[in-house]
Amino acid sequence: MPSTEPRTTPTGVRAPHGARVFEISWGDGRTFRLPHRILRGYCPCASCQGHSGGVKFIEAGDPELREVSQVGNYALELSWGDGHATGIYPFRYLRHLSDLYAAHGDALPDKLPELPSI
Repeated sequence: MPSTEPRTTPTGVRAPHGARVFEISWGDGRTFRLPHRILRGYCPCASCQGHSGGVKFIEAGDPELREVSQVGNYALELSWGDGHATGIYPFRYLRHLSDLYAAHGDALPDKLPELPSI
């Protein structure tokens, strides 16, 4: 079901080719810039995380974002330079990750090697 909450409703996404950051704007007026390394490292898919339910940071291959596709009205699918393309990032998860990155910056993987549940 699509989100109707402004803080988890994206209003814009920018992922320029060659850039190393992904920018997402939200319905509550906030805009966040997430490095590709953070997005790829915290990929929530079962291939990366197994079936434990948690999301751990995994240092990945090439963190170049190659493609962004919308999945229904609830998520984005991100395809990476290392060939990984099964990561579906729900909007609620992207906002959670954005808030955590805003609080911890590039130290996020060291401070939170496993993300708290949302």
